Amino acid sequence: MGVMPINKLLIAMALPMMASMLVQALYNIVDSAFVARVNENALTAVSMAFPVQSLMISVGVGTGVGVNALLSRNLGEKNFESANLAARNGLFLSLASYLAFALFGLFCSRMFFEVQISDAQVITYGTQYTMTVTGLSFGAFLVIMSERLLQSTGLTVYAMISQLTGAIINVILDPILIFGLLGFPRLEVLGAALATVIGQIVGMVLSLYLNVKKNQEININMRGFRPHLPTIKGIYKVGLPSIIMQAISSVMVFGMNKICMQYLSALAVNVFGIYFKLQSFVFMPVFGLNNGMVPIVAYNYGARNKKRIMETIRLSVLLAVGIMLAGLVIFQVFTPQLLGIFKASEETLAIGVPALRIISLSFIFAGYCIILGSVFQALGNGSYSLINSIVRQMVVILPVAYLLARLWKPEALWWSFPIAEISSVILSTLMLHWIYKEKIAPLGNVA
Repeated sequence: MGVMPINKLLIAMALPMMASMLVQALYNIVDSAFVARVNENALTAVSMAFPVQSLMISVGVGTGVGVNALLSRNLGEKNFESANLAARNGLFLSLASYLAFALFGLFCSRMFFEVQISDAQVITYGTQYTMTVTGLSFGAFLVIMSERLLQSTGLTVYAMISQLTGAIINVILDPILIFGLLGFPRLEVLGAALATVIGQIVGMVLSLYLNVKKNQEININMRGFRPHLPTIKGIYKVGLPSIIMQAISSVMVFGMNKICMQYLSALAVNVFGIYFKLQSFVFMPVFGLNNGMVPIVAYNYGARNKKRIMETIRLSVLLAVGIMLAGLVIFQVFTPQLLGIFKASEETLAIGVPALRIISLSFIFAGYCIILGSVFQALGNGSYSLINSIVRQMVVILPVAYLLARLWKPEALWWSFPIAEISSVILSTLMLHWIYKEKIAPLGNVA
């Protein structure tokens, strides 16, 4: 973390995570592609369940970001006792988060769909899916946390192995459980949910095992554990803004679904759901790059090495922008083929082709903003990322989408995404200037 050349270190840290994130994105696409072959209502139900699933993952990932930054900073300062406290309290918080979502899934799943749509089949499918992915989400929360512990200590290859294992199991089980192959009953949407949680549970078991056997930097033995309030506060000082930031994304998706239903149709909800599945194939490698970058920035901030921090930021931005530009080309050139993966009808193509081409223009700016958001978190200024996210998704995307659909034409609502991303570029740049003056410039240049 402190001595390897940054280009080699960043690639070594990020490449395994980028590869595993690509596989994760692939199995998300496969999951919805199989569900779409049941019927359009099945795809609508899964698309409408996305905000709940996204909120659940946002809590797990946001808590993991807090643990990642705190643990890496403690290791950079050679404070191994505090690093162990961060790891153990992170695991405890993951279990507490699971219990909260399990209760939500049990008591609120049907109501969540009934306030959005009246179609009985969509409500039934959606309730089955949501109750399953929340009620058995202990695997999701613990696999996220245990993989972050591996990443924080530089063991990204083991984190990749864990993610790949869970993803592959999900892909294998999807057609078997959805369509009732190999003697299994046909479970349709419920089968997709079960395939997801089984993959997560297997990944959880493997990642916890790898932490116990291979991670020499920390000790996650929970015997005699008691929650440590100062450590929990330190985790959420960085992690809570990240949780809220990603939770806002769930609110944005819920709001966009409502706008689509009001001004376009249920098919537009499907298109928006398809977009989120497809865009993950572009964004996930950038998030993998983030996972490799954050520990490097946090470690060298703890070690007071300004030169390595800035070199890491510059290289990360360059790589992220390159990935997003490649994604833009794919979305612009192969739009009908991408929608065809989900068995899109002529009506869906008529809405989806222009929608995906317009929304993907935001890719030009997104890579830069994603990297800077994670830099703010790594340096302990997660509130900057939170403010940026609120502005982009709540102040710009939803109001602009509503106004464009109401005052111009319904299909114009998709332009809200590139407009919002431009605003995010401006705000991210200003925040980088502020945090550089406040935290990076005063550091020494340790050789």
